[in-house]
Parts: sequence; structure tokens; C-alpha cells
Amino acid sequence: IAGFACVCVPARNMGTSLKIYKKQGGWVVEDRSTAMSIQIRLATSSDLGALVDIYNQAILAGNCTADTQTFSVDERRGWFEAHTADKYPILVAVQNNQVLGYLSLSAYREGRAAFAQTAEISYYIHFQHQRHGVASKLMQQALVLCPELGITTLIAMLLGSNSGSIGLLEKFGFKQWGKMPRIAKFDKVRLDHLFYGKHL
Repeated sequence: IAGFACVCVPARNMGTSLKIYKKQGGWVVEDRSTAMSIQIRLATSSDLGALVDIYNQAILAGNCTADTQTFSVDERRGWFEAHTADKYPILVAVQNNQVLGYLSLSAYREGRAAFAQTAEISYYIHFQHQRHGVASKLMQQALVLCPELGITTLIAMLLGSNSGSIGLLEKFGFKQWGKMPRIAKFDKVRLDHLFYGKHL
């Protein structure tokens, strides 16, 4: 993702401080707004350790993701490499060189052509930086970027207990499109699996 040669034309900004530049091999996203001095940019390989730490934090907390065992950096390297800047990027929120959280766009039902313009959206914020607008900034910039990537529909899959994530999705116009009752089992607790979606 890092170090491409510039080809050069800024994309539409949709009224935000976001700047999107097309470069050889994909898009570059920058948001250097003064609010909280947070920069939104594409993830680079040097961010992977921080991304894994944030995701493992959610796993250990329980009921935040369906994964129940933590990952090593090497175990997540394939996941990272599958997210290319030109189609399924990972955005990071950075403040003072620290990754506060991230958002990823992923293939939905990969390989099935009818779903080529649909992507899954996921996001995780370090617990110390939740409820400070970090997830909202990431979501805002992802919604700006999606049309440039040819994405017309977003789907978020989450556990029914995740009220914070539900609130964020509804804030940005996502609607509940599906519910699979009590299919996620954590110890003695069973939780619903929800599908939220938005047409762009």
C-alpha cells in the first residue's frame, strides 16, 4: 500500500476534509482535519501489529466478535494482504503516531460475480479511544471512498449484544436487513447474529 508512484487526480471530497488521490495500484486516503488531530489513512504493513492488538482486545473482551481465540501477527498476515488498496482497503485512525482503531472493507461472498459491488464493512476501536468519535470518522471516510472503489452496497455483520456498533450503523443510515437468532454461542450465552445494510 505504501510508496506508490503518484498518477494523481484528487477524487470528490463530498464536503469533508478527506482527500482521496488515485495512485498506481489503488487509492490513497488522507484526512488531516484538526478535530482531535486524528489522521485517517490507508493501513500499511507496519500497522499490522497494532491492528492485531486491537482485534485481540475485542476477542478477549468477549461478545464483540465471533472469534474466541486470539491471533498472532503472522496468523493475520494473510488477512491483511487480502485487503488491497484498489478494492478492499483497511483504513486506520492515527493520533500522535498511535493507531486508535481501524475499518476494513472485505469481499462479500467472494468469487460470486453478482455480489461484486457489495462489500462487508468491519471496524474495531481500541477500548481507550472508544466513544471519542473515532469510529464515526472512519465510517464517514469509508462511505466517501466506496463509490471510487465501485462499491454500491455495504453489509455489516455483528452480534446482537453489540449496542454500540448498532448505534453507529444506524447513525449512518444502515438498517437491519436480517437476524439469525441465537446462533452464536459463548460459554452459556447464545447471541443473535445481525445483518445491517446500506445502499450507497
